[in-house]
Amino acid sequence: MNFDSDLLEFERRKYDQSFRFVAGVDEAGRGPLAGPVVAAAVVLPREGTTVTELPDVFDSKQLSAARREVLYAQLCELPGIRFGIGSASVEEIDRINILQATYLAMRRALAQVECCDFILVDGNRVPGLPAPSLSIVKGDAQSASIAAASILAKVTRDHQMMELDRQYPHYGFCRHMGYATAEHLAALKQYGVCPAHRRSFAPVREIVHPSPVEQMELKL
Repeated sequence: MNFDSDLLEFERRKYDQSFRFVAGVDEAGRGPLAGPVVAAAVVLPREGTTVTELPDVFDSKQLSAARREVLYAQLCELPGIRFGIGSASVEEIDRINILQATYLAMRRALAQVECCDFILVDGNRVPGLPAPSLSIVKGDAQSASIAAASILAKVTRDHQMMELDRQYPHYGFCRHMGYATAEHLAALKQYGVCPAHRRSFAPVREIVHPSPVEQMELKL
């Protein structure tokens, strides 16, 4: 895409308002039963009032894993791009809840991006951000910088889940990335939980602390 793409409309508006470094922020991994939540913040390169040539980014959920990997590499190598990756661990998710952990991951990602003076956030308002912000529902399909952040966050988290798959091969993390698939739920019941699981999430919690009915079934 180039600078006149519709996906750069939000960024152009902020440039017209004299903001210089507009960051898009998105997360990956709020819903899974295992692994960290990861966020990325991206400031796309621009020259003067013109955004330079960009990879053909789009909402990471609409892309194949192979296409995400290609775009991830292109974004990381894009001259002038600024980006940060932040995460919140399983322990933090269980301690402060997934919503607060997501906010924490976003703030950590933004802390790595210098000179950010406006933030475009996918979804709902995020408290405690270091600059003025605008929340955009389904922003990963409307803003190029949010879409880029979506790709960086998703691929980074997928790589982390593949590493967890090597550590805990019984659960199939490399296939479902920690989501509550039938395969994952069956493995949880068979093997119990591992350190990568979020114990505050109901399907995991029910195995860590079986219900009275389940306790009776286990005794039979």
